[in-house]
Amino acid sequence: MSKLRERFKKSYFIVNKIYLFLIFLLLSIEDITLGFYYFLVSIFIYAWKTLKSKVPIEVDEDLEPKTFIYKKTEKRDLKMDIWFPSKHKKEYPLVFFCHGGGWISGFRNQPNNVSWCKFLASKGFAVASIDYRYGYKNTMEDILSDYTDALNYIKDNSKGLTIDKDNITLMGLSAGGHLSLLYATYNTHEENIEAMAGIKSVVAYYAPTDLNDIFIADTKSIFAKFATKQTLKGSPIENSEIYSYYSPIRWVTENMVPCLLVHGKMDTTVPFDSSVKFAKRLKHLNVKYTFLTHKKGGHSFDTKLKDVATVNILEKTTRYIRKMTM
Repeated sequence: MSKLRERFKKSYFIVNKIYLFLIFLLLSIEDITLGFYYFLVSIFIYAWKTLKSKVPIEVDEDLEPKTFIYKKTEKRDLKMDIWFPSKHKKEYPLVFFCHGGGWISGFRNQPNNVSWCKFLASKGFAVASIDYRYGYKNTMEDILSDYTDALNYIKDNSKGLTIDKDNITLMGLSAGGHLSLLYATYNTHEENIEAMAGIKSVVAYYAPTDLNDIFIADTKSIFAKFATKQTLKGSPIENSEIYSYYSPIRWVTENMVPCLLVHGKMDTTVPFDSSVKFAKRLKHLNVKYTFLTHKKGGHSFDTKLKDVATVNILEKTTRYIRKMTM
């Protein structure tokens, strides 16, 4: 019975909330006004849950970020927030933090990202949380150029920002984890010493390492498939070489910096096996890595679950970063 229950939770019907649409449809048939109100209430509940999402470890310190424009584009200025620890130091090791959202949504200062930044800053790290252009009007190459420009902005201004540019950890959630891994694997593969200067490790939470994995049977999320097709301008059948080119697993070499991979086994948005394959590749090439798993965790479990296992993973993450940068 428990296995059947787990399979039902991971089903297309539940993951994509089809049941909500069916309720809306039935209510609309009965009473269009009632159906409309149900729709508004559903949107409100979803927005409320998103805004309340945060890591389970509360930070008591009164921390506020400093905001910088790191790049100007035709459409808008791209910004980053830098969070500093309350204890003053001459220089702080940096966590370069990149948000998720399927490359087409999310922003640097939404609640789940803010809670991560506060948590990391409370552990003694400076944390730079960045915005980047979205994939529905831009390409993956545009997004990567934003990522690179943001990182270079910090390196170029490290003295004024009191950041130790020789002790940097790249960290990202979901699509942000993909960008962090892709930046590091590609630049180590190409032996781009300047790009990798100061980068000690990568921390990737539930990140797609092979973009083809978004379209396997274990991925039930319509949003994940849509976002990937939108950003890469087609399906893996239509653009197989592009999917391969922007997959971090393609570029891994023995020179890759150490990695911390974190993934929930119940993830239906980015399959757990995507991180498993990447870990196997790292192991084959004798690259140092750590792989933390949550047996009951789904996508974004770090800000949805409050259990002991989640708290332990968060604490192990900060210990890992400290070991790599301090």
